[in-house]
Amino acid sequence: MKTVRLEDVIGTEHEVKGENWTSRRLLLKQDNMGFSMHDTVIKAGTETHIWYQNHLEAVYCIEGEGEVETISDGKVHPIKAGTVYSLDEHDEHLLRGTTDMRMVCVFNPPLTGKEIHDENGVYPIVDDE
Repeated sequence: MKTVRLEDVIGTEHEVKGENWTSRRLLLKQDNMGFSMHDTVIKAGTETHIWYQNHLEAVYCIEGEGEVETISDGKVHPIKAGTVYSLDEHDEHLLRGTTDMRMVCVFNPPLTGKEIHDENGVYPIVDDE
């Protein structure tokens, strides 16, 4: 069994910061769970273009408010604490934080912890070997 405490991740190489977000990577590919788990903060007043072409993602909002807009159909889905959304079709989307939002994100295949969104909002497949 393994335990991970958020306070032990903050300030380490497992805390990755983008312009609009901070991702604290709790479980990664190396943990051999078949998924990765992240505690992510989306900054208030931001819009982030994301398109996980190589990963499926499920997101559970535990704090804050915002919205996610799917590009293919222009639908806007409000997000608040207690909301789960899943990008089960590699959905290209815009994520907007009205307030700071704290999210628990799960990825399949799991991330290695080294990924950063590219210019298209994609996490490339990273070989961590």
